[in-house]
This record gives sequence, structure tokens and C-alpha cells, in this order.
Amino acid sequence: MPELLPADSAMGAVTLRVADLDAMTAYYRDAVTLSVLAAEGGRVILGRGSTPSVILEHAPELKHASPGEAGLFHTAIVFDSQETLAAAVYSVARRAPGTFTGSADHLVSQAFYFTDPEGNGVELYWDRDRSQWSWTHGQVEMDTLYLDPNAFLREHLSERGAALAELPALDGSTHADDPRFGDAVVGHVHLSVGDVASARAFYVDRLGFEATASLGSSALFVSAGGYHHHMAMNTWNSRGAGVRRLALGLGEVQLRLPGADDVGALTERMRHYGVPTRDDGRSVSFDDPWANVVRVVAEA
Repeated sequence: MPELLPADSAMGAVTLRVADLDAMTAYYRDAVTLSVLAAEGGRVILGRGSTPSVILEHAPELKHASPGEAGLFHTAIVFDSQETLAAAVYSVARRAPGTFTGSADHLVSQAFYFTDPEGNGVELYWDRDRSQWSWTHGQVEMDTLYLDPNAFLREHLSERGAALAELPALDGSTHADDPRFGDAVVGHVHLSVGDVASARAFYVDRLGFEATASLGSSALFVSAGGYHHHMAMNTWNSRGAGVRRLALGLGEVQLRLPGADDVGALTERMRHYGVPTRDDGRSVSFDDPWANVVRVVAEA
């Protein structure tokens, strides 16, 4: 039985390397309704409250990855209520309507999908209560059912939520008093990979996630602590992809563990499996088989 990640592990911020820092900041701030928590030089951190969700790093010297390469499929931001999700979806519809790509009811969640101005996938979603999730033989039941975005907004967009979408974004100096309501954090991260078997060997057998669902050889969903998924890997656009080249798009994925001892234990486990690790004194990072960077930090 492989060692497992702590049950209360969670995803942290996703770092994106971007060509147009101003346009990307405007999208995640004005449309997605995240606040700028910090901005210095060529780096902008966006999130809600004091929790970063998206970190943008200016890298205009880089090119976009070629179609079919491994990397980010989408960053999925989970909202704490259908009302707060509706407010964000309405905001994107008003400010960046051309970025909407679809919506679905996944049984465990309701989700809306977008593509940011540089081609990175974005999911905004709300989880149903865990008591409503169904599990069969250790696998969570998920589906992709039609979800009418206009009907969702009619049912869940409040007057307050609609008003929030009209507010100008707040800068980092006042984010603690942001009138946008509710929590929104990275709930899961979905990657494009070359093959599912290698993803399972790395993320389940070595890293310590538990597999929660799979779609044959095309997709794998994994989590800690019985969540439906903290990460997913698919080959829908990237089957057979090799190691990534340095390009615009995904910079790194952050995994948050409860404490420093948990980070230390994971680091030793990865070294035992021969996975090269990098320790900067505050975090430890390593590459998956496609050079997607996973950075591990301690909550406390």
C-alpha cells in the first residue's frame, strides 16, 4: 500500500507565464473577479481575501506551446456558493463574453469553462455537499450533463451579485476590504499529459494521491482525503506528448500540505523513488514526467 498525502492537503496557486501581463491581469481581476493581492516587477498575484489563486509572471520572450504539448488543461477555481459562482460567471459574460467555452453538471459539482486571453483553460465551479456524492468501489461517480448557463444565472444571480459585476476592481492596497463576497480558491488543477499510465505512476504511486475516477487510458482523477479530485490528467489533446519545452502557459502547480513534517516526508518519498527534488528552504519542487512543475509548501 503506497503512502498517502495527508487528508487535508489542498491545491495552492497556479503560476502562469504570460506574454501580456496587463491584459492577463485585467482578465483575472475584472472578469473572473479576483483581487490583485500583490504586484511587483513582472509578477502579479491574484486571489480572494489573502489566498492567492493565480500568479502571473511576465515572460514576453517566450513563445506559445505547440498544439498537442503537455501542460495546463485548466485551473479550476471553486466558489463557496452558487450565488458567488453566478456573480463571477455573470462578470465574465459581461466583460469577456468571447472566452466562454461551455458548462456542465458533473454530479459532484456545477462548472463553467472559459479560455483566458492567452489560451489557458479556466474552470469556475461550485461543489455539492459531500453527502450528495456517490461512491462505488472507491470511485466517485461523475458525469458530464447539460447545464444551461442562462437558467443557472436566472436561478442563482442575486441583485447583489449582479451589482458586484459592475464594480471596478480593487487594487492590492484594499483587497482585504474587497466588497466581492465569498471565498474562491483553487479547487483542482487539470493537466494535459502524454499518457495516463505514467501519470498514475507519478501522482498516485509516488506522490501519494488516491485515484478517484478514470476514463480508460484517456483521463485520471486523483485526490487526497476523499475529495472528488484535486488533480486530473488527460490525453485528450496531448496523447504521446513528451517533455515540455520552456514556453508560455503553465509555470507551476502548488500543492499545500498541513505542516513542514508532511513536506519533509513527501520529499524523502520522492527521493526514494529517484525523483530529483529542489529545496529553496521554503518549499520543495519537482517535475512530473512531462516537466510540469509541482511545488509543495506547508500551511503552517
